[in-house]
Amino acid sequence: LLAYYVASVNIENSYHAAMGEGSAYRPFKGIRHTDTFQLYDSISAEIYAKAPLGKNTHRLNDHKNTPIQVIIGNPPYRVGQKSANDNAKNQAYPALDKKISQTYAEKSTAQSKAALYDSYVKAFRWASDRLGQGGGIIGFVSNGGWIDGNSMDGMRKCFAEEFSKIYVFNLRGNGRTSGELWQKEGRNVFGDGSRATIAITVLVKNPNHKGLAEIYHHDIGDYLTREQKLNIVAEKHDIHNPGLVWHRIAPNQAGDWLNQRKDSFKEFISLGDKKDLEDKSTFFKPFYSLGLETGRDPWCYNSSVEILRKNINKTIQCYEYHRNNFVINEKVELKNLVREINYDKKEIKWSSRLINNLYLNKKANYFDQNMLMSLYRPFFKQYVYFDNIFNHRVGQMPKIFPTKIHDNLPICLPGPGGTQEFMPLISQHLPDIHLNGNSQCFPRYHYEEDTKKNARFVPDQTIDGYVRRDCLTDYIYQECLKKYGPEVTKDDIFYYVYGLMHSKDYRREFSADLKKTLPRVPLVEGSGDFMAFSKAGRELADLHLNYETIEPYGDLRIAGAEKGNFLVDKIRFAGKGDKTTIVYNRDITISGIPLAAYEYVVGGRSPIEWILDRYRVKIDRDSGLKNDPNDWAIERGQPRYVLDLISRVITVSLETMKIVKGLPRLRF
Repeated sequence: LLAYYVASVNIENSYHAAMGEGSAYRPFKGIRHTDTFQLYDSISAEIYAKAPLGKNTHRLNDHKNTPIQVIIGNPPYRVGQKSANDNAKNQAYPALDKKISQTYAEKSTAQSKAALYDSYVKAFRWASDRLGQGGGIIGFVSNGGWIDGNSMDGMRKCFAEEFSKIYVFNLRGNGRTSGELWQKEGRNVFGDGSRATIAITVLVKNPNHKGLAEIYHHDIGDYLTREQKLNIVAEKHDIHNPGLVWHRIAPNQAGDWLNQRKDSFKEFISLGDKKDLEDKSTFFKPFYSLGLETGRDPWCYNSSVEILRKNINKTIQCYEYHRNNFVINEKVELKNLVREINYDKKEIKWSSRLINNLYLNKKANYFDQNMLMSLYRPFFKQYVYFDNIFNHRVGQMPKIFPTKIHDNLPICLPGPGGTQEFMPLISQHLPDIHLNGNSQCFPRYHYEEDTKKNARFVPDQTIDGYVRRDCLTDYIYQECLKKYGPEVTKDDIFYYVYGLMHSKDYRREFSADLKKTLPRVPLVEGSGDFMAFSKAGRELADLHLNYETIEPYGDLRIAGAEKGNFLVDKIRFAGKGDKTTIVYNRDITISGIPLAAYEYVVGGRSPIEWILDRYRVKIDRDSGLKNDPNDWAIERGQPRYVLDLISRVITVSLETMKIVKGLPRLRF
């Protein structure tokens, strides 16, 4: 109640201050103590009818019957709890959620629509309906992810249909980007309290308006500080300010407002399609997958296999304690189980799936064969405990890497909805979901268990109880045979895809498409260009897979290596704006780094910057678990591993850009 009382006092004090001394006291009757979204639900009327706060209940009834034409606010943004350990799920609002499902979600073409149930989206939906047929104005300062978000296409389509004019003042400040893009976004107007894009949105509903809305957008600009942005807002002040330049937006059929997709992209061949399993006109069969999502990285990943074994056994012990005491003996109901669980983050990290595994009485055991190598981030390997109970979502990864001895080569791409620039990365180890954005991984092969049922279908290869199947479709193979001749192999096609997706022409022309949909890849006209892309793809794959053994860059100057101290704590650049020199540790300094090594960017950073970001000692704040990259070097008996790695990825970066710049030109 405190916030309600404070708000009442503030409103009344402001009113009387404006009226001047001697004015009679007038209570403000327009404020109500309520959960606005719950009030939207029809069932909440019964709840409030029984409420003990009689005057408040009468005010609520008045409120529901009062026409409202202006709604302003700064709605909270929270799509869900960060962890089941928080034990703080979002409140459900059945009627409001249903309305979102019938409008924003129904008109969306995105596969994942979870973001449409974020609190700020609910606020837009509630306010749009609350204005009613009489029309009015909504003014929100909110998360601006809806402006160009992949899953928000249906929301944008509904806005265009439901309103007459829309003004979006884009304050930028997206802290989930990196590198140059992060710098261009500028600081957030809410400081470090928010990492989301922020926008001021004014929605005008004129009941006499016919047709779709007039949509206007203003981008505040690049490289601005928080103070500069706030000064601009104060200076412009009004959407009708003559000095405020609005750009008229004409949405396309896909519901794009900014960064609109190109129609020509649809003419290319899709990498894969899981919606229509009968449609085989793709490059890959539908065994592609998101990377591994453990939901508890500090527990399931580590640079030391011994420490990882210790960590995972600790969390198994905690899980089994709960299973033995609350499931086997007590047979507790799920809702009661959630209340009984120990949410100590130093013992275990819960997730909805792990709680469900517990409820289903799934026994957890440690298996050494579940210890696999993972490519966690670009040019950063770790050990991972690959397990169906303790990994939150495994996707198709058990068919891509069924065991530690089964080889594969997934091409990992930033999934739709990401913010970073598109660049593929190939792996020979189990990829994490955030290896390359929200990674979608297209493997060279998939594996099936070798059973008697499969025995007559073994033209491929059987390896330790699994049959290896080709993941490239016969459709694309036949298309390439017809177009480029009988010598073409499926390996040629696989590396063609990897080579072509590095093309600057392709990535620049279809940058908007590549952020919003799975890639579609053209087949070039001549066999010469096809083989050139395929050859380049092989060379790039060799660089990116074997980066640990690539010849080190020869022109570096390394001072202090003779002291023999190769341990790292936090590698850093020598000075702000100077990327030619790195302070490796208190003894070693690396200089002479060519700036050209930073041209190659994958996952939002150059390989050098990935090493500076990942090769540092980290202690997880919640669990207290330590991850020390020095353990990786020590357990391999390679004390110079990290130092040499910096030199090697410089070579990788320079050679990658040399190959990319030599690719055949693409014209669209």
